[in-house]
Amino acid sequence: MKVLVTGASGLLGREMVSMYRARGVHVVACDSAVLDVTEESLVREFISSEAPDLVLHCAAYTAVDRAESEPERAFATNLGGAQNVAQACAATGAHLVYFSTDFVFDGCSETPYGTDDEPRPLSVYGKSKLAGEEAVAGAGGQWTTVRSSWLFGATGANFVSTILERARGGVPLRVVDDQRGSPTWARDLAGTTADLIDIGATGLVHVTNGGTATWYELARSALEVAELEADLQPVSSEEWKAAAGRPRDSVLDVGETEALLGRSLAPWPEALRAFLTGGAA
Repeated sequence: MKVLVTGASGLLGREMVSMYRARGVHVVACDSAVLDVTEESLVREFISSEAPDLVLHCAAYTAVDRAESEPERAFATNLGGAQNVAQACAATGAHLVYFSTDFVFDGCSETPYGTDDEPRPLSVYGKSKLAGEEAVAGAGGQWTTVRSSWLFGATGANFVSTILERARGGVPLRVVDDQRGSPTWARDLAGTTADLIDIGATGLVHVTNGGTATWYELARSALEVAELEADLQPVSSEEWKAAAGRPRDSVLDVGETEALLGRSLAPWPEALRAFLTGGAA
C-alpha cells in the first residue's frame, strides 16, 4: 500500500504521516513546497507519477477570520485544491479522503448534526470547505469525506496550544463561552480515519472526540491539566466580535461512525489529558 498525504507539515497531516509510517506503510509526505494543490497540472502529474492507493487530503486554508477578507485564497485552496486532487485521484483510481469541518453548519440545530443534515455555513471558510466537499463528491472517483471539529495537537496554530502559550506569557484570557462543539485531538482523528478506511468506509462520515464543550470550558480544562494559573474570563460572541460568523452549537453526531467501528470514540477530556501529558487516549 502507498499513501500520499497533502498538507503533511500541518496539524493533521503530521499525525497522518507519523501514524501510517509507524504501521510500516510507504508514505509520500507533501507540504506546499512539494505540492501546491492549487496548481491543477502539477497535481495531476504528481499524483499520476506517484500512483498512490490512498490520498489523504489534509492541505487546507484554515484562517477562519482572515478568510473573510481574502475569500479568493480560501476558495483557491479549499475548493480549487480539493477539486484538483479529487480529479487526479479519479483519473488514477486512488481512494481520496477529504477532511472537512463542523463550520459547514449554522449551529441552529437543537440536536447534533448528522451526515444527512443540510449544511448552512455562516463564514467564507465554511462555504469554501462545503464547496470542496461538493467537488470531491462530484469528481467521479472513490472518496470519503471526514468532517471533524475543534482540532488541537502538537503542530501549528490551534486553540489549546495558543491558550497555554498565552497563559505562560501572563496574558489575560478572554474566551467565548456561548459556542459549543466537540474538541478533537488530531492524533485521534488520524487513527479513527485510518480505522474507517481499513473497514472500507466511503461517503460522508463524522469523526470527533466524544462529549462537548464551549471554548471557555476547553480553555479551563487545558489550564487545569497543564497546571497553569491564568486570568481566564468568559465572554459572549458579541463581545468577542470575530470577523467570521461561527455556529453557536456545531456538535457533530458520531453515532454512525461508532456503529461502523463497533466502539465509542474517546471523550475529549481524556484526549486532552493524553495530549498534554504525553499519554495515549
